[in-house]
Amino acid sequence: MIATESLSKRFPGVTALDRLSMTITPGVTGLVGANGAGKSTLIKILLGLSPATEGRAAVLGLDVSTEGGAIRESVGYMPEHDCLPPDVSATEFVVHMARMSGLPPSAARERTADTLRHVGLYEERYRPIGGYSTGMKQRVKLAQALVHDPKLVLLDEPTNGLDPAGRDEMLGLIRRVHTDFGISVLVTSHLLGELERTCDHVVVIDGGALLRSSSTSDFTQATATLAVEVTDTDRHPDGAAALAAALAGAGVETEAGGRAPGAGRVLLLQADGESTYDIVRDTVAGLGLGLVRMEQRRHHISEVFRSENSNGSGSSGNSGSPGRPEGPDSSPAGQNGGGRDAA
Repeated sequence: MIATESLSKRFPGVTALDRLSMTITPGVTGLVGANGAGKSTLIKILLGLSPATEGRAAVLGLDVSTEGGAIRESVGYMPEHDCLPPDVSATEFVVHMARMSGLPPSAARERTADTLRHVGLYEERYRPIGGYSTGMKQRVKLAQALVHDPKLVLLDEPTNGLDPAGRDEMLGLIRRVHTDFGISVLVTSHLLGELERTCDHVVVIDGGALLRSSSTSDFTQATATLAVEVTDTDRHPDGAAALAAALAGAGVETEAGGRAPGAGRVLLLQADGESTYDIVRDTVAGLGLGLVRMEQRRHHISEVFRSENSNGSGSSGNSGSPGRPEGPDSSPAGQNGGGRDAA
């Protein structure tokens, strides 16, 4: 879907992208990095809106330096910042964007209705956008990116400004874009947990350079730490404490792992082969406790990112500057004020 080779973008005094080489295959891919890592700069280059200083990039087999118009016809784009006219309805705006993508009037209206239904705005489709909440405006931006049935959508920080419930709903929509319609997705975010739950593949960049590109399952592989949760009983009102004491007597050290939502405390311990599982099982049974779960913890992307970032892998001279701007007009929406070339 996307390939870059030694792609660089330099502004006076700032290297936004530093010899970035990567390949993105069909599916849902997360592009993660701190603010200023080069994510928005990369998207503008992929859309043919900003020329690279050096290197090459292709989207859907099209060269970004010479075929930007053809790329924008086949790709949907959801900008990070608002570029929505406040005085028109969602229907009017999305129909307009569909027409700019080349759809005839009847098809544009039909596709708009279907797309607004998909993003959950069908009942509110005739209201002026200016009266929408932040979450509704984000859905309008997603709808205009999808209305022309693209092969690929580029979503720049789609959960910005949303509360936790709104983020979960948006992430669900993004996942369904691929599972229900077969559209591949490249989504940027600085919230690592979002990508862990949503994406098949994650690309991490720092200082404009590639830090790591792996499947989500590789990022979140199992650790040697066991998480054990047990129930309390009349005999042992604090089941976790009783288990910790009994395991210590058996030579197994534990540590508190917090409280599971809606349940009891979790104990963490290092698994030393299958024997550890047997010891825990037998100890729980001997205490008369109920075993809620005993499972290996998995790495979180945030843990891997912090570890690799601290090692300096793939970092450039700009790494370690999370607040560094990506260059002039770091807002992708600023390129075209919301026209189809920017969407």
